[in-house]
Amino acid sequence: MNTNEKIEQLRSYMKERHIDVYYAPNEDDHLSEEYTAPYFQSKSFISGFSGESGCVIVTKDFAGLWTDGRYFTQAEKELAGSFVELKRMGQEGVEDPIDFLVEHTPENGTLGFDGTVVSAHISKVLENRLKKKGAKMHVHEDLIDLIWKDRPSMPKEKLFILPVEYTGKSVSEKLAQVRDELQQKGADYLVITSIEDPCWLFNIRGNDIAHTPVSYAFALIGLKQATYYIDFDKLTPEVSQYFKANQVSVKAYDALYEDLKQLHDQVLLCDMNKLNAYLYTALDTSNQIIDEPSPLLKKRAVKNEVEIRNTKQAHIKDGVAMVNFIYWLKQQDKVMSEVEIQDHLYALRQQGDLYIEPSFNTICAYGENAAMMHYAATPQSFANVERRGFLLVDSGGTYYDGTTDITRTIAVGALTEEEKRLYTLVLKGHLSLSNAKFLYGTSGNNLDILARRPLWDLHIDYQCGTGHGVGHVLSVHEGPHTIRPGFKKPPVALEEGMIVTNEPGVYMPGKLGIRIENELLVVKSEKNFYGQFLKFDTLTLCPYEVEALDLSLLNEQEKEWINTYHAFVYETLKPYLSTEVATWLKKVTERI
Repeated sequence: MNTNEKIEQLRSYMKERHIDVYYAPNEDDHLSEEYTAPYFQSKSFISGFSGESGCVIVTKDFAGLWTDGRYFTQAEKELAGSFVELKRMGQEGVEDPIDFLVEHTPENGTLGFDGTVVSAHISKVLENRLKKKGAKMHVHEDLIDLIWKDRPSMPKEKLFILPVEYTGKSVSEKLAQVRDELQQKGADYLVITSIEDPCWLFNIRGNDIAHTPVSYAFALIGLKQATYYIDFDKLTPEVSQYFKANQVSVKAYDALYEDLKQLHDQVLLCDMNKLNAYLYTALDTSNQIIDEPSPLLKKRAVKNEVEIRNTKQAHIKDGVAMVNFIYWLKQQDKVMSEVEIQDHLYALRQQGDLYIEPSFNTICAYGENAAMMHYAATPQSFANVERRGFLLVDSGGTYYDGTTDITRTIAVGALTEEEKRLYTLVLKGHLSLSNAKFLYGTSGNNLDILARRPLWDLHIDYQCGTGHGVGHVLSVHEGPHTIRPGFKKPPVALEEGMIVTNEPGVYMPGKLGIRIENELLVVKSEKNFYGQFLKFDTLTLCPYEVEALDLSLLNEQEKEWINTYHAFVYETLKPYLSTEVATWLKKVTERI
């Protein structure tokens, strides 16, 4: 079936059930906001849009896809020829999807969605707003599942243990911390529903989502017991013994619902934004819910000394792969495809010690393809890279000792003056953020302007955040901290030990895309009368594209920062490079 046929079939099922509006978000049953297993990609199945963000809403005479600025160009191409209308989130005149759902559910009508992939918080908001219209919700049935005849199965990849030499803390230490937190808040249980949290807490990893070493699992932690909910097919004898040794009970994945039903007159620490509506219905009203983010979110975000030391080693290996890659690319004198180039980078990373997998699907985008922030070249759809202009490569690796994320925009031939000017402006914003010193309590929302100002001065913007947190051998996109404008979510102060990316860019549809990205570690700076100042240390080790610079746009401080950084990159990576590549690196990191 094509997209239009799928929508028409969905409408027929809606009509049978007297459903007026149907909502299909991007999330899975853990409310993961971006990366999910193929089984959960209903939004993409019904709309034809393959991007990793957004939602679809269907009525009897309308079908729309809401997504953010990273995907506008991609969505325009993928939705062409279908019923589905693109709703550009954040743009003037575009309704919030939740407001749209309420507005377009008629008086005494019905809104439908799969309650396992919508949060309890959103479900309650919708329920309360719809009551005013006498409308109701149909949430215990996944209508898209009725259409999706060849739907992928739930993943069953085996678990593996991440030893304490990489995590820095044992399971018993982490459980003790969680129980201390429960006692401080007067809670009896922590309901763990975010997909990364059980992995972090139990020092366990999986392979259920492409390029993200997690497993679909829940956990319930009490003051004396800990239960892990997982598909038993994922357990190896070693992992089963590991849980037993750590006094963790293991139950079937879907057993959490019944266990929650057994709780009465308990105080539960639970994030209603991460508990799906289906599981929420299991809770008896005699229970009290402390609705706040999981304490594990903050603990994951602030890396310990062992994690930091390990992640620095991961970045050295990643820097070696990137420098070898750029050197190889610069030596080519033939036309190559984006796919051929990205496959070479995959192969180079695989040579790194303790390598597990890519941390996300590499974005290798030439020319106008780079204007699509999450573009993916495939054997069926790619561009050939000519010997002119820019190639944008956003990539990363997951190693046993850390997770990396780096973007370099590489000159593959002659550049225009405009390309050099735009590259230099992006770099100026990148350097401004890298050099920031800020008082404790500052959030990424406060710092975002530092990266945007050189572009804003010319009335240019990029329709996405400037930076995201990075997990430790977990998701490459991790909160709660970010660097972005506005306050769509409560601002989170940056703290010593947090890792965040710095990736401003320029994206001109049909023309070009430029992005420069490093990972930054938050560290202490001076403490004085005004308080504790913080700053960033750069973890990423890879030179900038000096031949793309318009030096007239750089001040002396910026030039000196580049020179210092380049010297550090060269001295750190030189011992791991061949003589030929080291000679090239020395040349491209010479003082400017």
